[in-house]
Amino acid sequence: MSDASTQARVAASARRDAGIAPSAAATLPVTRAMFDELMVPIYAPAPFVPVRGEGSRVWDQGGKMYIDFAAGVAVTSLGHCHPALVCALTEQAHTLWHVSNWFTNEPALRLARRLVEHTFAERVFFCNSGAEANEAALKLARRYAHDRFGPQKIRVISTLNSFHGRTLFTVTAGGQAKYASGFGPNPEGITHIPYNDVAALEAQFAQAGGEICAVLLEPMQGEGGMTPGTPAFLQAARRLCTAHGALLILDEIQSGMGRTGTLFSYMQKGIVPDLLTSAKGLAGGFPIGALLTTNDIASVFGVGVHGTTFGGNPLACAVGGAAFDVINTTEVLDGVKARHALFMEGLKAINARRQVFADLRGEGVWIGCELATPWKGKSMDVVRAAGDAGLMLLVAGPDVVRIAPSLVISLDEILEGLARLEKALDQALQ
Repeated sequence: MSDASTQARVAASARRDAGIAPSAAATLPVTRAMFDELMVPIYAPAPFVPVRGEGSRVWDQGGKMYIDFAAGVAVTSLGHCHPALVCALTEQAHTLWHVSNWFTNEPALRLARRLVEHTFAERVFFCNSGAEANEAALKLARRYAHDRFGPQKIRVISTLNSFHGRTLFTVTAGGQAKYASGFGPNPEGITHIPYNDVAALEAQFAQAGGEICAVLLEPMQGEGGMTPGTPAFLQAARRLCTAHGALLILDEIQSGMGRTGTLFSYMQKGIVPDLLTSAKGLAGGFPIGALLTTNDIASVFGVGVHGTTFGGNPLACAVGGAAFDVINTTEVLDGVKARHALFMEGLKAINARRQVFADLRGEGVWIGCELATPWKGKSMDVVRAAGDAGLMLLVAGPDVVRIAPSLVISLDEILEGLARLEKALDQALQ
């Protein structure tokens, strides 16, 4: 019997022993149609309903098994129900759930210590999501510039096609108008330039370097098409920020926590940021976000200037600590690089047979497959066909199929998933 099945039986037994009967709501039959009836219509989920996961395999209500190449959008970094994470959550659930930030707690301080010891950072702020981490980073950057240089230094340079979250500030900072329009006045002072355009970045600083408080970048654009940042562009951002008293914010919501083969992507880019944001894979599926920065920058945030109700929650931080200890190992990080090679070899073989990809790009287990000209705009068709073939997959815009599985997906599951992907490509494109 699988670990996941055993855990479910143990949990059911514990409920019975405690005299807790399942509620009527808990036993209510659930269908995909209920989503359309009950939920705010901002998503269009797949027609099947996943009910159980184990490692890189997921089962739906009918018992069909899917290979998971999506990982909850790069979130379940160690797969579903990883024993170390289940153990940490179970132990913490029997110990302490929540105390608020009027107090502190041991799991939060232990996770903060890990992050400080293994990155450039000296200070950590915990929140609940990547959008909140980016919101905090932007607020901190503006407050730092205000206190150090004056109120005129408010401009933020971001990039076209970037994605940084769904709050009004972060969706404005993101370079995709479709997400930011229709909500009334957006925050001012944000300029978007083409990604990887060194000349455009230099021009912004030449025109108004004294007004720029921060440059906000993804080391590799995820939602915007899986485009890696060039060393020249990232290093130019670092150089210009330093020269003009601006802060370099790296959004590592997706690229961090081992996804590209190092703990954080900046570690292989030859740069060090002033602020770094993390979320998604940080706790392997449990909601958490974090902002990392230095003592000097953090010092402009005093008590009461910013806050969060749930950030630093003991449950999230206990799971985050367990995930960190598994991910930040030579075995896992080197394994990510080996898996990248296997993915690329398999995808190139598929393309040699099918000629469906114009480009294959990415880092670690974070790969974009750009569709060739005859199939531009059909990435969602591929994702739907993948579901039919028993594969969970993502898009990165209308032209790019995105692969972002668990960091520890087995080699056999990679090969099986690629075979299902080829079947889906035949169904959707041929």
